[in-house]
Amino acid sequence: MALCDVDDQHAAATYARFPNAKRFKDFRQMLDELGKQLDAIVVSTPDHTHAVAAMAAIKAGKHVYCEKPLAHSIFEVRELVKASKKYNVVTQLGNQGHSYNSIRAFKEWIEDGVIGEVKEVHAMCSSVYGHAELIDEAHKPMPVPQGLDWDLWLGPAQFKPYNKVYVPGKWRGWSAFGTGVIGDWTCHVIDPVFWALELDAPVKILAESNDYDPIKHAETFPKASKIYFEFPAKGNRPKISLYWYDGSARPERPPELDPSQQLPNIGALVIGSDGKILYGSHGAGGLTVLPRSRMKTLSQNPKRIPSSPGHHREWVQACKDRKLTTGSNFSYGGPLTEIALLGIIALRFKGQELHWDPEGMRFTNCDQANQFIKPIYRQGWQL
Repeated sequence: MALCDVDDQHAAATYARFPNAKRFKDFRQMLDELGKQLDAIVVSTPDHTHAVAAMAAIKAGKHVYCEKPLAHSIFEVRELVKASKKYNVVTQLGNQGHSYNSIRAFKEWIEDGVIGEVKEVHAMCSSVYGHAELIDEAHKPMPVPQGLDWDLWLGPAQFKPYNKVYVPGKWRGWSAFGTGVIGDWTCHVIDPVFWALELDAPVKILAESNDYDPIKHAETFPKASKIYFEFPAKGNRPKISLYWYDGSARPERPPELDPSQQLPNIGALVIGSDGKILYGSHGAGGLTVLPRSRMKTLSQNPKRIPSSPGHHREWVQACKDRKLTTGSNFSYGGPLTEIALLGIIALRFKGQELHWDPEGMRFTNCDQANQFIKPIYRQGWQL
């Protein structure tokens, strides 16, 4: 067993918990030195280093569990999905709600037509990761804390002097390192409808946000945003309109809610021709049909879809027995992650509807947007 962290202070508690584990700061050195002794790797780094760490492990023939979102860019997502197939390794994205029984019950409700034909989804998270007020502060270099290898923390990202507004914890709100609220929560909140409605990739995206200048504030994210995604019809399913809201942006309160009920801070409202479903984060937690009086005839336990032994255990068991599979492997979690990454690009062109060609991996009506599909790595880093 080995542990790898660029920040000794951040890793201190984990090091104390596993005192016999060999320690590294650079995952590349760890793989070079212990490659033959390792079977699997867990990637729990900031978003901008997910791809390089996961790819290095895959190319070394290691099974990979990667925290969500899968990567920081669409190009990285596509490369990881291809590599996981090429090297035939077991993968799992860290959206643990995909292994809950509640998401299975939700999928069965949709399949059984509990709310009829679904055409509209409103997904939401009230968290705020925007740091526009800290941009000037972020440009002031600060001494690097003892025990932190800032160069390794930056990894493939373009160089920025260290500042405490980035590390620890706040990196999610900076576009060079994180993916904002939508990147942090899409793989939890949109996962149930992505699975049940077989959404695949959107073809149109339109972002709206007040008090956010995509040029002036490009280093961070809005305090609130609303993003529209259009998913084309598939089989017998009609076109799906999915709206994402974060921060103070909120959908209208459905009249079917009891007076004492509120929309969840994190969750989704699924609108069908014969009713609505409301759920919270992580695997459609708190699954409820509206009006609530209909809940008497419904079960929140799945009847057809087998239960998972647990998200992490499911991955471990599949690593040991290749006849088993994982529910959120990179082939599933990659396209799910892309929804968030497309929304982030749309924020840079707010007010302009972007048309996405998923097979060609390009925007067909805005060539400027295509520059954000593939990142430029710092010298010395590669996938």
